[in-house]
Amino acid sequence: MTTDHHGRLPRAFTTPGSSSFVDFVAGYAPDLLPGRRAVGGSDASAAAPHATTIVALSFDGGVVMAGDRRATAGPMIASRRIEKVFAADEFSAVGIAGAAGLAVEMVRLFQLELEHYEKIEGTLLSLDGKANRLAMMIRGNLPLAMQGLAVVPLFAGYDLDRGAGRIFSFDVTGGRYEEHEYHSVGSGSVFARGSLKKLWQPALDAEAAVRVAVESLVDAADDDSATGGPDMVRRIWPVVATVTAAGYLRVPEESLGDVVESVADRRRREHERAAPAERAEQAEGDRQGGADR
Repeated sequence: MTTDHHGRLPRAFTTPGSSSFVDFVAGYAPDLLPGRRAVGGSDASAAAPHATTIVALSFDGGVVMAGDRRATAGPMIASRRIEKVFAADEFSAVGIAGAAGLAVEMVRLFQLELEHYEKIEGTLLSLDGKANRLAMMIRGNLPLAMQGLAVVPLFAGYDLDRGAGRIFSFDVTGGRYEEHEYHSVGSGSVFARGSLKKLWQPALDAEAAVRVAVESLVDAADDDSATGGPDMVRRIWPVVATVTAAGYLRVPEESLGDVVESVADRRRREHERAAPAERAEQAEGDRQGGADR
């Protein structure tokens, strides 16, 4: 931002216009928007760290959103501690999948967009309106998405008008879709969604929903190398947050650690109970193989 020789702000800063901060930047300095930047080469995505699996599910009174902590760059682990779930504003959350740097920048711009609207209009944007604004920003990133730098967030929040939690997904062209009950995006989304399908129930409370979210990320990490499961050695847990009528609340690390260890203990006991039967089956298979020879 520059001023004239009298120290006055440029006319764009004092001219009434849209309540959208993104529209203002697009008119004043469009090169500052993430989607307007040129990226050299056709393999720009190869070296860029990518964020992976995000899950969201509704419960009685709100929504839970959770994301693993791994970022990958090709076959390499770029980060074990990246955060992929953020508060969009007081009553909504956004999780990122895709090109991590661009995704984080888009989230920051989205947060500023919602804050700017609230200051200009004196009221919160509706949840549908927030989802539409995010869709518009994703659409603006389409040129970079075509070069492999796609950003596909997951958005969820508490609808103050409906008194319920809602979930929205997007595609790289900015298409917006409302999801019901649960959804997942990212490289491990297929496995996470399969887990959510089995574990989600209509009467879940917040505590049970947090556990289901953690279970689904553990299942995703079990089958997807780009998704990082809870790290028991470094004590790195997923980022998990709830959004209710009371607002956005990140689940504390100590509470999350208890959930992770409870899930791990239950799975360990189930594996130990199944192990004798598996060994007997393997021995029977070996005997049958020896008889056939």
